[in-house]
Amino acid sequence: MDSSVLAPAARVLAAEEWRAREAAHAERADTLTAGHRARRARGEPHPIEDFLFTYYSYSPAVLRRWHPGAGVELADAAGTPRAEWRWYAAGATSGSLTVDVEAMRREKGAMLDLVERMLRLTAARPGQFGCFGLHEWAMVYRQREHRHPVPLRLGQEATDDVVEAHELRCTHIDAFRFFTPDAVPRNRFAPTRESQPELEQPGCLHAGMDVYKWAVKLGPLVPGELLLDAFELARDIRYLDMQASPYDMAPWGGEPVRIETPEGKAEYVRRQRGFAERGTALRARILEASLGG
Repeated sequence: MDSSVLAPAARVLAAEEWRAREAAHAERADTLTAGHRARRARGEPHPIEDFLFTYYSYSPAVLRRWHPGAGVELADAAGTPRAEWRWYAAGATSGSLTVDVEAMRREKGAMLDLVERMLRLTAARPGQFGCFGLHEWAMVYRQREHRHPVPLRLGQEATDDVVEAHELRCTHIDAFRFFTPDAVPRNRFAPTRESQPELEQPGCLHAGMDVYKWAVKLGPLVPGELLLDAFELARDIRYLDMQASPYDMAPWGGEPVRIETPEGKAEYVRRQRGFAERGTALRARILEASLGG
């Protein structure tokens, strides 16, 4: 991908406009992370929402920092702390700042190419909707010690029975790598890091959550509002991910989606399709805003 593709035509945001967007962004980010920050201060775990800050390991401060995205100049910003932020440079307009796309391209070109490839290839594929969230069940299959210190809804034996009554169809390496040894050979696919660009598909809940990861990796190329939209998608998906899991998540607001029943399967697929649509739309917006469409 050449630099002309990476750099949309610059536009200038007046100081009052970008400062208002920056403030609105910080307020929205604070609202989204308020529960996590309060629980962390109390030392109180939340097995559904903690994932968004531990597995992805991005702090609330990352979400709070607003960027305008590629190809935007911020008027009268040269004298602000933003001038010291990484990847910012003087814009064409006197006193303005802009994201230094060229510098990012020189230093992070391989990462930018990977993110673009993942976003484009995933969005271009049809979604697969027959997994029913069984990846979480495969992570506890025939295993007495589990990743989450939460009781299994059905107990170990009945949980194992559910796995054995279904075909495992997980396409996502970062779910598959946590399968128990007995579950691995039961999966239709054998995802690897190398095959990830070829296997990732929009129906996968974890691929939808990873839109947030890719947005963070693009850093200041992604407008802040888009970053928070991706975080909200990841949060919403995470709830279904754990509601459909074998764990009893009711104490944390995760009423079960009983995928071991026809009704539960139907609810899972309905919500899965909605997340796939949201994820595909976000991928397109991120590519357009940060990588030139």
